[in-house]
Amino acid sequence: MEIATGRTEFIWTVATDPLARPLVEDLSRDYDERYGLNDGVPSSYELSRYPAELFTAGHGGAFLIVVRGGSAVAGGAFKRIDDRRVEMKRVWTHPLHRRQGLARQVMIELEHEAALRGYEAVELTTGARQPEAVGLYLSLGYEPLFDLEGDLEEISYLTFTKPLPDVETNAVA
Repeated sequence: MEIATGRTEFIWTVATDPLARPLVEDLSRDYDERYGLNDGVPSSYELSRYPAELFTAGHGGAFLIVVRGGSAVAGGAFKRIDDRRVEMKRVWTHPLHRRQGLARQVMIELEHEAALRGYEAVELTTGARQPEAVGLYLSLGYEPLFDLEGDLEEISYLTFTKPLPDVETNAVA
């Protein structure tokens, strides 16, 4: 595959946008490769647990795609948990574009958008076989709600939380 070059654009869209297809397809591939079957079900089933509309503004969510040369190279989303909190989901970077800070940029944009909408905190969960995600979230100031020294495979679902800044006063909520 050719590496997309050109101007980087951040596009707020919906999960059903054709530009999002590579994101979802590669996440599916990655989940299935890393985790295999879970009680006989492909791990990529996780991606269908939440309807696409939960990632729209009308439902308190958002979906972001980073595009270069007309192709999605990174992205992510959040969905509303309640009036105070959102959950980050679908954070992804195309394999040919990793190690360029794109996931960090996506997270910062998603956090900023959530704060602008009045949310006070973010939660997210990643898997034990995604050490690069764990490192990213820790570097962004997320607090692990599990023992970092524990057996991550045994813990399995690694949950993090982070307060969002108050965008009006620029202070942490």
